[in-house]
Amino acid sequence: MPAPGGAPAPGHAAALILAQAAHAVAGVVSRGRSADDALARAGADSAIRAVTLGTLRWYPQLAALAALLTAGRALVPELAALLAVALHQLQHSRHPPEASVSSAVDAVRLLRQPHATGLMNALLRRFVRERAALLSAMLADPAAACAHPAWLLAALREAWPADWERITAANNAQPPLTVRVDLSRGSLDDYCVQLAAHGLPAMRLPWLPTALVLERPVPVERLPGFAEGWVSVQDAGAQLASRLLGVRAGERVLDACAAPGGKTGALLEAADGAIDLTAVDVDAQRLARVADNLARLRRQARLVTADLAGERSWWDGQRFDRILLDAPCSAVGVIRRHPDIKLLRRPQDIGTLAALQRRILEQCLALLKPGGRLLYSTCSVLPVENQAVVEAVLAAVPAARAVPMPAPMQALLPPDARPCRHGVQLLPGNAALTDGFYYACLTVAT
Repeated sequence: MPAPGGAPAPGHAAALILAQAAHAVAGVVSRGRSADDALARAGADSAIRAVTLGTLRWYPQLAALAALLTAGRALVPELAALLAVALHQLQHSRHPPEASVSSAVDAVRLLRQPHATGLMNALLRRFVRERAALLSAMLADPAAACAHPAWLLAALREAWPADWERITAANNAQPPLTVRVDLSRGSLDDYCVQLAAHGLPAMRLPWLPTALVLERPVPVERLPGFAEGWVSVQDAGAQLASRLLGVRAGERVLDACAAPGGKTGALLEAADGAIDLTAVDVDAQRLARVADNLARLRRQARLVTADLAGERSWWDGQRFDRILLDAPCSAVGVIRRHPDIKLLRRPQDIGTLAALQRRILEQCLALLKPGGRLLYSTCSVLPVENQAVVEAVLAAVPAARAVPMPAPMQALLPPDARPCRHGVQLLPGNAALTDGFYYACLTVAT
């Protein structure tokens, strides 16, 4: 029933948010869509997006609670998703439990499952009554307790025995809003003044000259100068790529696997003068996002759709001075920004991705000038996608060499960056406020 003035009644509005979030969660869990795709299909506003991402962030716990409540009874995807969404509301919102239960029951009707209203009511009221016992039973499962799939928890514990708890806690936290300021258009201090004038205080990261971390997240439309390209949203760890590659004016540069274009823009901003930049991606639709980003930034690059794992027809035969290879990966280093990764990634994906990474890295090394620099990058914290890939390629390509990062580049690394035999690893949840990234520099012999 609409409220006076034509607006939805508060109870109906709350139920509608839960129903739309359930549609989006079901799209991820049952249909394998990305959260962005599922939210777009649901026509999601900021409230629906927040509920959806919160549910996905804690889904391994919520699914375990749901299994205890239903005793293995199968629910249709939208109802199973709604149960998870409602449990998230009961656990992580400040809404009164009675209101959350009532909204969830109304959402069942909006999902056109009126026969299930009594069941949803009973399940949620049981959770409210038996919360302590149900939570204790759920937390007995280590994977559910960490809100990570069991295979990923095992991989993190093996790779980072002293850090896995901090990594999983960071993955379950809200990410900071970090921006990259185009220093060719103004200083960090100047942009801090602009932010403060808009009621958006921010702090600098002393190790990275382009980064500011806002005190609280806001929509990009509220960032002064965003539409004009003065500033971009980019994690501090991702901002390192353009700096570590060390591009210089007049160089021929390849941005491999470039979409969606955040690092493409950063490379153009970091060069002290014009560079000849080619941005390549296998996905034409994602490459269109690179074009959109460059248009906003008022920057230019040559955009090419090609499969770098084997295709060479796009290449003019002239080798590149610098190559940034931001390789396709599991993205488990950026889970806090994309919690759907917990549900979409499978253990068998890792080996497949590592094989693809090796092929692309070998192909890109063949495009590098002797003595040039290639920066291999992933947003993963799994050694099989990072250190192991570099070592395999070094063994397979006689001319390839791993090289230490030049001293000026090493000075840009955050204090808690983890040196590896080849490269450096950033872990999420570090004092530097970055996501999880791996970087390694390679060259080919002259």
